[in-house]
Amino acid sequence: MKLYNFAMAPNPKRVTIFIAEKGVEIETIEVNIRAGEHKTPAFTAINPLQDLPLLQLDDGTHINQVNAICRYIDDVYPEPPLYGRTPEERAKVESWNHRVQMEGIGAVTDAFRNSSPNFVGRAIAGPHSYEQIPALAERGRLRIDNFMKDMNAHFADNQFVLGDYFSVVDITVFMSIEFATWVKKKIPEDCTHLQRWFDAMSARPSIKK
Repeated sequence: MKLYNFAMAPNPKRVTIFIAEKGVEIETIEVNIRAGEHKTPAFTAINPLQDLPLLQLDDGTHINQVNAICRYIDDVYPEPPLYGRTPEERAKVESWNHRVQMEGIGAVTDAFRNSSPNFVGRAIAGPHSYEQIPALAERGRLRIDNFMKDMNAHFADNQFVLGDYFSVVDITVFMSIEFATWVKKKIPEDCTHLQRWFDAMSARPSIKK
């Protein structure tokens, strides 16, 4: 397998943390988004969506989208299981991961891509052009504030998102919080439970490496 990656970007980083938590090694090929390498004919030929990360299997099959890649890796390398150990846990992982992608990653994406000068005319990732909408940036920033407050309340009684079970959802929340710094949003001082969780996550070998 090979992973096409851009190490500093939030979604690729979600996958590299996931791989590290699995304790496996996958060859990585850096694709420099800043230099436009994801839009070259060669890369577009294998991924018309022009997004990262992208997993290439040994038979040449390509899989994109974070959840699809992590799901595949979780099936191929089942230990430790990061998508749930029981039917109930797997359902909760799916529910929570969808929520966090919408309320966390999605909120920051709206705030960032609709305000950054680097994304004028490219407010949505992919091969098509979309103009920025400033109102979406403002709404995104408000959603980030509410997301952090909601997660702070949740972590008041939980070690991880799913109680004492570490899962892919914790990675998604972590990257939501880290990504928020790109729009100058940090964990509020009164969100002590979220800060405790974030500090513990930051100390994990998969994130420190």
